[in-house]
Amino acid sequence: SVRNKEKYTMLAKSVATTTQRGRIVSAAVRSAQTVRCKSTQAEESTSNPIAQDGRHEVWREGIYDHDNEPKVKRRDGSFQPIEKLRGFINYQRNPEPYRKPLERLMDWEELNPVEGDDEKHTEIERKVQAARCMDCGTPFCQTHTGCPVNNLIPEWNNLVYNGQWADAIDRLHKTNNFPEFTGRVCPAPCEGSCVAGLVDGPVTIKNIEYSIVDRAWQ
Repeated sequence: SVRNKEKYTMLAKSVATTTQRGRIVSAAVRSAQTVRCKSTQAEESTSNPIAQDGRHEVWREGIYDHDNEPKVKRRDGSFQPIEKLRGFINYQRNPEPYRKPLERLMDWEELNPVEGDDEKHTEIERKVQAARCMDCGTPFCQTHTGCPVNNLIPEWNNLVYNGQWADAIDRLHKTNNFPEFTGRVCPAPCEGSCVAGLVDGPVTIKNIEYSIVDRAWQ
């Protein structure tokens, strides 16, 4: 009937209007996100803080300064003590690489670097990477959008930064019974939801997790 046709016509116009509004809102949100990223992203460094050995470059005062923690090169090229307040701005994401494939073919060792490998990160590099974990108001890495088992990631990242490895494995075991497995085979959705990843590279959460449990086994 004519009345039904009018209803269908009005419904079609309403759907079209709603769709158009949705597109406009989506475009506005994308534009706002782009502006936010441009305004909050870390400044590009004038010199690469990563040295040839694959770790942040360090510097000591002299030959007798081995008892103190070395200063670490920042994105701006300066050497300063490691600090966490602006760690995600000062330091570059530097995940520990896998062992070379040709080497892995010749043994039954770990996929990750083992003790004695040049690629294995030092305690200083672990601390630098843990320092990149921000004091997030809402850490999405440990919510349902990130870690499936709700690991207390910011907490044990902070404990690693402070050198409290025993407390870090205790905090890790509160939510995860087998971090020695998940730290190696998990696809790390926590890193995909890391807040730092909005403007820069996410924190190397997976590397830090298996380094905690490896140290605990030792």
